[in-house]
Amino acid sequence: MNLIFDVHLDLSMNALEWNRDLTLPLDEIRRHEAGMTDMKGRGLKTVSLDEMRKGGVGLCVATQIGGCMKPAGPVASWETPVQAWGMTQGQRAYYEALSDIGEMTPVTNLDQLDAHLELWKDPVTAAEAKAPVGYILSLEGADSIVNLDYLETAYAYGLRAMGPSHYGKGRYAMGHDQVGGLQGQGRELVKKMDELGIILDTTHLSDDSFFEALDLYEGTVWASHSNCRALVDDPRQYSDEQIKLLISRGAVIGSVFDAWMMIPGWTRGESTPESTGVKIEHIGNHVDHICQLAGNANHVGIGSDLDGGFGTEQGPMDLNSIADLQRLEGIFESRGYSAEEISGIFHGNFLRLIREAWS
Repeated sequence: MNLIFDVHLDLSMNALEWNRDLTLPLDEIRRHEAGMTDMKGRGLKTVSLDEMRKGGVGLCVATQIGGCMKPAGPVASWETPVQAWGMTQGQRAYYEALSDIGEMTPVTNLDQLDAHLELWKDPVTAAEAKAPVGYILSLEGADSIVNLDYLETAYAYGLRAMGPSHYGKGRYAMGHDQVGGLQGQGRELVKKMDELGIILDTTHLSDDSFFEALDLYEGTVWASHSNCRALVDDPRQYSDEQIKLLISRGAVIGSVFDAWMMIPGWTRGESTPESTGVKIEHIGNHVDHICQLAGNANHVGIGSDLDGGFGTEQGPMDLNSIADLQRLEGIFESRGYSAEEISGIFHGNFLRLIREAWS
């Protein structure tokens, strides 16, 4: 079993906004939610810490998320930056508490990374021993950064990656569903990230904000969870021009498993995995497209977002839990990828960027 480094999981949002105990078996989480109708995906969750271990997902980028963008979304939206900051601090405390009980462990530097990779060198043995899942802390959307001093505070407690925007009109940048460049102190924010060594996550940036941020930022860049606009024509996806620029910067793009981003023609709220036939295999089309643009397999990885507000109702029809990501090995083998290339997609490519950022 290959180690999987999943570079986008909203674990704390699930725990604190939707009251999910991620230490429980997945079936138990689903039973607890039976009959709930407050949000889509109730009773259909695909991510728990046990399922991550079963699937060899021994390392992840775990998010904090709390914005005050307009228009407000149904989750992670607050009236003021101070409220949003408070929410992200509760999320940080949640990860720290999981670490206290041995379910997770923070990874903030190369020594911790090397120690954790040694622990997970055999994912099967690590899973059987219920080894802690490592997490690197990221912030999805920068609205909660009250002012730039708060960014220094966040780096000090372990924040290592950040996307300046999410959906909507943000305080520092426009989300992918908007038009326009960096907002307010957005340029200063990006420069401060560069100074501190916080990885720039370009996912969710509007096109204008994307290009402006990359002009300003000189450090390590990644796109944690994004697919290809050439295959699914939506502003949430990346154009070939954007993908080529990311490749030129040495970036890695994490493949995302939200069904509407995997195949064209999905109508949210109407389509189902069964009606569309979407399968894990379809992510291979996006990976292939990026690899063709790059001329190699060095710029693709996994950023599943499988707990990003949806469950099996909006995922591949052959994916019951995050552990099913291991099926990608056979899918990539059938497409002609070598063992070394598959290892890179599963974890090696994003680990290379982490080492670059932290060296």
